[in-house]
Amino acid sequence: MFANLALATFMVSLTVAIHLGGLLGLLWVLRDRAHRIRAHANRLVPLGVILFVVLGLVAIHSVEIWLYGAAFWAIGAVGDFETALYFSTVTFTTLGYGDVVLEGNWRLFGAIEAGNGLILFGWSTAFLLSVTSRLRLLEHDWLEKTGAD
Repeated sequence: MFANLALATFMVSLTVAIHLGGLLGLLWVLRDRAHRIRAHANRLVPLGVILFVVLGLVAIHSVEIWLYGAAFWAIGAVGDFETALYFSTVTFTTLGYGDVVLEGNWRLFGAIEAGNGLILFGWSTAFLLSVTSRLRLLEHDWLEKTGAD
């Protein structure tokens, strides 16, 4: 059990650091290009920004999933890397098909990956919502007051 908790603590710390670095990188790019973003001048610009952020989040999560997959493979919890990556993806996303099951001595590590993935997806969702609302994409013309009211 100690090996599970030690490895899980390391992996959670690593993925949280990667996630923070990735989000800070996305923010840096957005802030660096902010002077070019005029949400009301061209409707395609905010869509491009959102697409960039979503693809950036997918890349960040992919790195984290691959790291967990490499860890499962390195500790011998699964037979081959493809299975390790598949198990990691299903676990990190909390999909949990159950067709690949870890041996009893590594189940705790897998469960902690699921909790970690859930938290990181929540963090990404909050980040995406923040970007979207900053772009004022959720506001519609019919929400604005007119002079007739």
